[in-house]
Amino acid sequence: MILRYPRGAVALDGVSLRIDDGERVGVVGPSGVGKSSLINLLNGRAVFDGATVTGQVDVLGVDPTRLGERARRRHAARVGTVRQALDLVGSMRVIHNVNAGRLGGWSATRALWSLVHPVDTDRAGDALALVGLDRSLLRARVDELSGGQQQRVAVARLLAQAPVLTLADEPVSSLDPTLSEMVLGLLADPPGGQAWTLIVSVHQPVLARRFVDRLVGLRDGRIVFDAPAESVTEADLTQLYRR
Repeated sequence: MILRYPRGAVALDGVSLRIDDGERVGVVGPSGVGKSSLINLLNGRAVFDGATVTGQVDVLGVDPTRLGERARRRHAARVGTVRQALDLVGSMRVIHNVNAGRLGGWSATRALWSLVHPVDTDRAGDALALVGLDRSLLRARVDELSGGQQQRVAVARLLAQAPVLTLADEPVSSLDPTLSEMVLGLLADPPGGQAWTLIVSVHQPVLARRFVDRLVGLRDGRIVFDAPAESVTEADLTQLYRR
């Protein structure tokens, strides 16, 4: 599969990857090698950025690069995404941000109504509790929270959504080691008995190796290695990150 952005820039070149249900896969490599492009390909965002795809893409039985608007909304309800930027709306309350992950499964009328009269507050509160936040924060504005609390709200949004597949793009690159471990732990082993397939891109391969089953090394848009996490050696990582 080849992913090409406007003006001919190739982000992914000859990538062939199969991930089975329930696997936890870490994607590692230097900056600018295609990790975010892979995540954006799988959730369909790449095509909105003007990218073209050559080859076959199958995510949960559909090609996200070829979906119409209605089908895209249904697909989005099954795929959760969290990025370094978190995609939280700071001026809105926590309840609205937690419920945002479920918008793909709601009608437009229900989504608009929920902005005035938040719905499913019990479910949202349960999701907050699972990530260690008090339910009273549901009414707080997101921009009133600390950075660590905002990270946990982003994970609570996933828990409320209950996706089949979770895509995490550099979710811990701006966090201290303690918070990084907490967030990766929640993503790799979601609380409350939930389970999902996880694909997470990270800059800290040694840390990622503790939380995933497989590591995929990317460099210059190509897969350098794809192996069980415990079998990836320091020499493999040194070669991957060489200047």
